Amino acid sequence: MSKQKKVVHISTLHHPLDPRIYYKQCRSLQQAGFDVTLIAPASADVKEELEVTFAPLKKHRNRWKGLLFGTVQAYFRAKKEKADVYHFHDPELLIVGWLLKNKSNHVIYDIHEDYETGIVQRNYFNAPIRRLIAKVYKLIEKKCTRNMELILAEKYYQEKYPQGICVLNYPLLNGTLLEKEREFKDASQLLYTGNVTKDRGAVQHAKLPGIDKDISVHLFGKCPGNLAEEMKQAAGTAADRMFIHGIDHYVPKTEIDHAYEQKNWLAGIALFPPTEHYMKKELTKFFEYMTAGLPIVCSDFPKWSEFMKEYQCGLSVNPDDADEIRGALSFLKENPQQAKEMGENGRRAVLEHLNWEKEEEKLLQLYEQLVHK
Repeated sequence: MSKQKKVVHISTLHHPLDPRIYYKQCRSLQQAGFDVTLIAPASADVKEELEVTFAPLKKHRNRWKGLLFGTVQAYFRAKKEKADVYHFHDPELLIVGWLLKNKSNHVIYDIHEDYETGIVQRNYFNAPIRRLIAKVYKLIEKKCTRNMELILAEKYYQEKYPQGICVLNYPLLNGTLLEKEREFKDASQLLYTGNVTKDRGAVQHAKLPGIDKDISVHLFGKCPGNLAEEMKQAAGTAADRMFIHGIDHYVPKTEIDHAYEQKNWLAGIALFPPTEHYMKKELTKFFEYMTAGLPIVCSDFPKWSEFMKEYQCGLSVNPDDADEIRGALSFLKENPQQAKEMGENGRRAVLEHLNWEKEEEKLLQLYEQLVHK
């Protein structure tokens, strides 16, 4: 690249060390020769020097204040950069992206979630109001993104955005995890990584120690304090075998990576209740469990069951059927060699094609096309 092209990534909601935004996209672009600035909320977790320029936004405790003032601050901070490419990651920033777009730059909207479906599923308002908000959002999105590029984090999003380019959230190849030898004999600890919410199976996971008296459950990810209390109630007398690491605070990627290494895990878990959004998704945590050589125990949604069958990397069960769950856990405990084979199958799939290096090529190809237009 003859002259360094300036790239600005913007998020008012994500942590500055978000794996997709910072560890994958920003670092890949920096290493490819772009001058990268990351605009994101200030955080005490950012202790080390980042590989890109970090422009912290003031953090607001009030969600609505943050939405208003954070968005305005992000716009003026981004405009000041005069970037060749602006790449934003939150639906709240649609207007910002639209305002930043001009004839001399390019704007990318990175769609992390199926927001339209997500709005309908939220419980903030009654169903008719949620449907109305979803329709209004869709109209605003369509208007604002008319002259933007779209990046999609999930394959199924192309049903709604056929013009979008899939840059999937596959994992970075972690040498330490890939080389870690797993032994499943006498393993009895289950691992969950990622944000802890009800729609991500918080209650189902809390019930696991009561379903099998020999196992313990360890969750690494941000969990609201009131939900943690609800999970303890759901766990009942078995609550002393449920451990939540991340109550009311963000858990950085480095800590989660360490969690994968530190114990003799029986399986990685993802027992989500059925929702339209998650039933279609390939969870990022699937790939992380696979990288670590762990078999997966997940909900028996058709898409997920098909994934387990294709890669022979785990078991799918009804997330609300205690007997079925107990049977799957017993199978893994009683058949350590088969548990190990599932873990190795998953790890092999990640090494061969389900990894960030493959997706990075698509990201860089898009950027090269844009800056040379």
